[in-house]
Amino acid sequence: MNTPTRHTLGVLVAAAVLPVVLTACSGSSDSVESDAPDKASAPAAKSSNDMDGSSSMDQPFGAACSAVPKNGAGSFDGMAKAPVATAASNNPALSTLVTAVKKAGLVDTLNNAQNITVFAPTNDAFDKIPKATLDKVLSNKAELTKILTYHVVGQKLAPKDLEKGAFDTLEQSKLTTSGSGESYTVNDSAKVVCGNVKTANANVYIIDTVLMPKM
Repeated sequence: MNTPTRHTLGVLVAAAVLPVVLTACSGSSDSVESDAPDKASAPAAKSSNDMDGSSSMDQPFGAACSAVPKNGAGSFDGMAKAPVATAASNNPALSTLVTAVKKAGLVDTLNNAQNITVFAPTNDAFDKIPKATLDKVLSNKAELTKILTYHVVGQKLAPKDLEKGAFDTLEQSKLTTSGSGESYTVNDSAKVVCGNVKTANANVYIIDTVLMPKM
């Protein structure tokens, strides 16, 4: 059912649907440099809009957010200035994901896409997968591409959108979300551990489990 031809066509069609913006200036899939500020930028230090009477809703939330550096390219301010694949490469907790994205050749696709949401599994999420299985997936570009593109939705999702939703993924199937406040679950299995992280072209929700599409 999932032949390489289907994978290839799926990725090409989905990538064509996503509008391209001029966010990846270098065009290099290995370029991870970003113009990051030197000043400290903890999320709580930013003043936020009081639009809904909920002053924290526009800020990153979740227990794992405390591990994000307070300054530099890996800080919330630094990531907000970089396209999503580059921003992820500056977060040590996402290094396995970044390796997988590079192996699948998806760096430019993600960096050049406009207004997307990425559900980004942590290194610990990948560690839940037996090493032999993970190594096998990492060496199979078609299968790896299918899994990674299943983590990408072609629109920017705010926390309120995750309360009860079903969204089309770049892989061309759906994922579901549920929850409220600062507690959200994807596909009834993966928990958001640091949500509403902004990059130049995406909203990122860091999750504790790798999402698996139907193979």
